[in-house]
Amino acid sequence: MVIILNDVSDVPVYQQIRNQIVIGISDGRLQPGEKLPTVRALAEEIGINSMTVNKAYQLLKQEGYILTDKRNGARVRETFEGGKSLSGESRELLQRIISEAKIGGMSKEEFIRECEKYF
Repeated sequence: MVIILNDVSDVPVYQQIRNQIVIGISDGRLQPGEKLPTVRALAEEIGINSMTVNKAYQLLKQEGYILTDKRNGARVRETFEGGKSLSGESRELLQRIISEAKIGGMSKEEFIRECEKYF
């Protein structure tokens, strides 16, 4: 698994790891049931403290993206529960992104086309 950290980002490192794993699940680079690197292995691979990776994994587990246990480590969930709606936090982020696009002069049609590239 390739995790690329942005050292100058305002986004905390654990959140960057979390975001990249979620994107990997979404775009198919990480398959349902796939085993993730151990906390220690991923920390060594990207050169950070293992507690940071542990925090990212705990967040992913709490949000329902991965399952963890002592014997098998961390794995991508086989199935995902929940409705077809965004979380409150995701709605706030989307609202902020839309607002920035509108202020920057982007039309609704341009914004939707941009969204379709990533969906």
